Amino acid sequence: KDFSLSSEKNAHASDSDENLERGNWSNKADYLLSMVGYAVGLGNVWRFPYLTYQNGGGAFLIPYTLMLALAGLPLFFMECSLGQFASLGPISIWRILPLFQGVGITMVMISTFVAIYYNVIIAYALYYLFASFQKVLPWSECFSWADEFCSKTRLVSDCNTTLDGEIIHANYSFITSNNLTCINGTMKYKPVQFPSEQYWNKVALQRSSGLDETGNIVWYLALCLLLSWVIIGAALFKGIKSSGKVVYFTALFPYVILLILLVRGATLEGALDGIEYYIGKQSNITKLMEAEVWKDAATQIFYSLSVAWGGLVALSSYNKFHNNCYSDAIIVCVTNCLTSVFAGFAIFSILGHMAYVSERPVSEVVDSGFDLAFVAYPEALSKLPVSPLWSFLFFFMLLLLGLDSQFATIETLTTTIQDIYPEVMKKLRVPVTLGLCMLLFFLGLVCVTQAGIYWVNLIDHFCAGWGILIAAVLEIIGIVYIYGGNRFIEDIEMMIGKKSCLFWLWWRMCWFFVTPVLLTAILVWSLATFSPPFYGSVPYPTWGTAVGWCMISFCVIWIPIIAVLKIVKAEGNLCQRIVSCCRPTANWGPYLECHRGERYSHVVDPKKEKEHEIPTVSAFVY
Repeated sequence: KDFSLSSEKNAHASDSDENLERGNWSNKADYLLSMVGYAVGLGNVWRFPYLTYQNGGGAFLIPYTLMLALAGLPLFFMECSLGQFASLGPISIWRILPLFQGVGITMVMISTFVAIYYNVIIAYALYYLFASFQKVLPWSECFSWADEFCSKTRLVSDCNTTLDGEIIHANYSFITSNNLTCINGTMKYKPVQFPSEQYWNKVALQRSSGLDETGNIVWYLALCLLLSWVIIGAALFKGIKSSGKVVYFTALFPYVILLILLVRGATLEGALDGIEYYIGKQSNITKLMEAEVWKDAATQIFYSLSVAWGGLVALSSYNKFHNNCYSDAIIVCVTNCLTSVFAGFAIFSILGHMAYVSERPVSEVVDSGFDLAFVAYPEALSKLPVSPLWSFLFFFMLLLLGLDSQFATIETLTTTIQDIYPEVMKKLRVPVTLGLCMLLFFLGLVCVTQAGIYWVNLIDHFCAGWGILIAAVLEIIGIVYIYGGNRFIEDIEMMIGKKSCLFWLWWRMCWFFVTPVLLTAILVWSLATFSPPFYGSVPYPTWGTAVGWCMISFCVIWIPIIAVLKIVKAEGNLCQRIVSCCRPTANWGPYLECHRGERYSHVVDPKKEKEHEIPTVSAFVY
């Protein structure tokens, strides 16, 4: 029976869809913008520019581009092709290689942890967005919440001066009270904090002293977190049919804001200094001799493209079978990388102006991660005329960048549920989606306590780290070396048409050798250089680090567990069982009968198969 003729249509599929069981994207633009929104996230704005500055300026673009071609793009293309070919999510897709189905569960588990803390970052952006609706930005001055270390300028503590013909060393209060002047180059400065830094810690986060001191739930952050989940639930209530329309705004408007910020930043005094720090007055080519630079480039590419999270497979599973996933992969990857470079100019031009106004070197105001997004850049914006407007635009951009990445992450989870419980999702997609959002909201409440930022940093340190690398290495080894790289290429050609051997030369070279070697090297490096987590200068207690290890262990433990369960359920002696688990299941192949052709004419229809995805633990094992 051809599923395309099935009368049991998904309530959220339209009559024009090729796959009436699961539904398809309404058009190509919905898919491309969703993929761009998923790939282009906060890291493009708050991590890439800093890495470029740190690793030789413009010279960093050389290893960055090479790593895109050798590691990022091959994995991206593989996952898009995989999801589109079988029209299945990240767990069910492992019908291709049952022994490795735990890899899919690992991807989904990590995506779940990331969804919890990523939405907290969106809540931070919402809070700052609302705080921008004031005539004077609340972090522009040292107001009542500030302590004696708060200052917008550097404060001299002591220096050398000349008194009665002799050079003496004295504190600054003595020098000013006696109308003396400091000798150039001898001044020492007090440790001070910008108002924006103290506002972030004392007001926005109400940050406690460490993970041990949980404190209370910060109610306004909890409300912002709830609002962010409401927005996501509303955008996804019809699955890809609704989210595919929302991304027209959430994926495109950040580019408008980036352009506005770049134009404004380029007109400011000191902007050139910031941009020169970004790309370097003279790019430091010698930096390319350092292994750390190549590791940073590979890691940034790997994480910024969102490969091995399960989202690329999930989003691509809603494509029509003959969609050109090859050109899609090229477009999305190039767009993602160009966005990173473009964002760097917008960020550093305004940071350069901040350094000029505060009479500090650019190196003292440049930062990455939370400190860039919620301390350095807001401080820089507070020095501009009409600062609330620029602050609103910046945090609105962060909000949109976070939301469309989160849309895809939650769609990954709902797609997984749909593959396991297809009948339930046909009738109850809206309640299931809203229930999932509500569950993740309650799980995220610990991240909006006074110790919340420590939890956010802990999850990011462990779950968004080498767990994804393990999944990626196993994914490419499993598909290329066990399922068969040439066999996989034939599957792709069923979708995009026959290609020449020359066309596949590059992809074969990457898939069979270069990409797995690079990913393994990054994984080994990451494990070898692992260090206990810190938030700023605050160390984590031993039990906190243990919780981090437990989280990542819970994510990756499914790989050996499912492998063992598969082997136990198989028939024959041990070797025969392992061999059978390394072969595709009887229902592996194109989802619709009309696309199977001669190569997959033997495929068993999942709807006819009695054992299809039993809703118990065996749902993950089958």
